Amino acid sequence: MAFVKGDVRINKNGRPPGALNRSTEQMKLTIARAVNNTLDTIQKDLEEIKKRDPEKAMELALKLMEYALPKLSRTEMKAEIEQRIQSINVNITKSGSGS
Repeated sequence: MAFVKGDVRINKNGRPPGALNRSTEQMKLTIARAVNNTLDTIQKDLEEIKKRDPEKAMELALKLMEYALPKLSRTEMKAEIEQRIQSINVNITKSGSGS
């Protein structure tokens, strides 16, 4: 059916910002299900990998940690310190009675 000007069934606003199309939504749901199934056995799987290749197990554990503990970002700090030294004069005089 061709576009007909003034058709009331046309969504004049379009897709709202952030809305997913059907294929993207299905893909994300499929990935979420796969991850959910993996979470149940991840510790056991890491232990099995550790028996065969401890270095690889550690590498995988470090990669997984990035999702639990965020990396700290570098902070650059620039500061200018202006310090004025004032001269201090101390006058010591002997006063009082002579003993």
